[in-house]
Amino acid sequence: MSAFAFDHIHLRSTDPEATAAFYERMFGAEIIRSVQNGATRIDMKVGGLDIFILNSPPGKAAEAPSSPYLGLDHFGLSVTGIDAVVAELKAKGATFTMEPNTIRPGVRIAFLSGPEDVSIELLERT
Repeated sequence: MSAFAFDHIHLRSTDPEATAAFYERMFGAEIIRSVQNGATRIDMKVGGLDIFILNSPPGKAAEAPSSPYLGLDHFGLSVTGIDAVVAELKAKGATFTMEPNTIRPGVRIAFLSGPEDVSIELLERT
């Protein structure tokens, strides 16, 4: 069987600079700007993940669906001390769609909303 490894997440945004600024402010993302085919490209490294942001001018892409829906639902970031992390992110202006809660012994999660209604899970395993 072939071997597979995770490579990246690709986000679409009507304002890539604002999207990158959100991830930089909230999660300390490393922003990588380059030029590809004459256009500015913004990539990020967030918690070891490569995230690429593709510009989608207003009116050129469909609105994000309302949850729950089929397909990719969210991406998750592992944290330690989830309650303190949530408090820190709220102080930075993050909007949470689910407060920290224990879903099973040793696993606590919370969800926040990113630009373009991307759902981001914070997950603590003890």
